[in-house]
Amino acid sequence: MKTARFIPLLLSLSIGQALADTPINLSHEALPNARVSISNIKGEVTVSAWDRNQVQVTGRLGDGAKPLAIEGSNGSMTIKVESQGKSGWLNFGSDTSMGATTLDVRVPRGASLDIDVVSAPMNIDGIDGGTIKVNAVSGKARINARSPNIDANAVSGSIELAGSAEKVSLQTVSGDILAPNVGAEADLQTVSGRIRVSGGPWHKLNLSTVSGDVQLGGGLASNGTFDVDSMSGDVQVQVPSNLSAIIKASTFSGDLRSDFGAVKKGDHGPGSELRTTAGSGAGKMNIETFSGDLRIRRQD
Repeated sequence: MKTARFIPLLLSLSIGQALADTPINLSHEALPNARVSISNIKGEVTVSAWDRNQVQVTGRLGDGAKPLAIEGSNGSMTIKVESQGKSGWLNFGSDTSMGATTLDVRVPRGASLDIDVVSAPMNIDGIDGGTIKVNAVSGKARINARSPNIDANAVSGSIELAGSAEKVSLQTVSGDILAPNVGAEADLQTVSGRIRVSGGPWHKLNLSTVSGDVQLGGGLASNGTFDVDSMSGDVQVQVPSNLSAIIKASTFSGDLRSDFGAVKKGDHGPGSELRTTAGSGAGKMNIETFSGDLRIRRQD
């Protein structure tokens, strides 16, 4: 009866195959402004808003992941993909053999989101009114929303922000930052990625980069502040013709050109600087580059 020896093995293989890539179909009643926290180690996360007071999760659960559940109350809930093996921060130290999990999450349109992903691209679409916080290690983050506050951090993935946000904090290490409609406040940081941002009128804008090129477009609010610091990337700033600000700009070894005021060459070095007032000087603009070129242009 050698066949009997293989029955336990066949059963275990059958169970393993049944658990692999398991379909997900979960739902939970939710308040219109519920906070939804989502984390995924590997795979993909897509969040779409709809006009229902309900959170729905579909997709497929990767092999080696624990059974998924929506935990919490109608006002605050968590959806977390975890490995059956050891766990750490975001399960970063978990079993690398765990399969990719795809999460398709529907949330109320006014919901707030808190999303953590490791090796997973992430897409958010349709949020209107809720705050958004995103942390990504190697996945690209795409956010199409209208939000009072968006806080997004990525290591090697880019951040693409559509829609509009009154206040943003966007930080990457090697990924790009693309945000065409930023409101009153912006904190932008990258090491080697490009920054393409427009919006305003800004009450406060802080930007720093090491080697990425920068393109900024937008106005400055009365008494607003505008600070840009770049090491080796080129910087181009385009502002309205009715700009009202005290402008201070300098570059150590790059080329400096401005449609406002007169640029002066350094007396004892290769650098250039600009000190001028546009309009009544209601705001303050400070722009510094080390080796990158700097352009300050008047928008027609």
